[in-house]
Amino acid sequence: MSDMNKLNDTAGVKRVIRRYGFSKPFWDGTREKKLVIQYCRATGKYQHYPRPVSIYTGRRRDIEWREVSGKGEVYSYCIAYRGLPAFRGQEPYAVVSVTLDVGVNIIANMMHCARDEIHIGMRVRPCWLPLEDGTNLVMFEPE
Repeated sequence: MSDMNKLNDTAGVKRVIRRYGFSKPFWDGTREKKLVIQYCRATGKYQHYPRPVSIYTGRRRDIEWREVSGKGEVYSYCIAYRGLPAFRGQEPYAVVSVTLDVGVNIIANMMHCARDEIHIGMRVRPCWLPLEDGTNLVMFEPE
């Protein structure tokens, strides 16, 4: 792959992630490289990012956590040529919005992919970036 086609994986970027008590099951799942997201029992729909209540009913009691495969397809993407301070020097890198097979979108970095390979509709699977506290950050790579 030529340097003009190379995307950085951003694996070396030090990340500061805010976590909230209601997202604990999500982060606990990442310790085992499992994608666990919220499911509303009342409506039969998934939601992500984690929230304290169902976005469909507004009730906490309707939420449960379910493991999903994390496979899906690229809905949209952006190639960053100028990063925020933590990402400066890592450009270019790709940020993707992935529609999971269960119908909910997740935004993350794309790994192990060249610039000319990434496209809308591309099938992807999760891959995991280890964090210092033993959790892992979900990212995506070509399936």
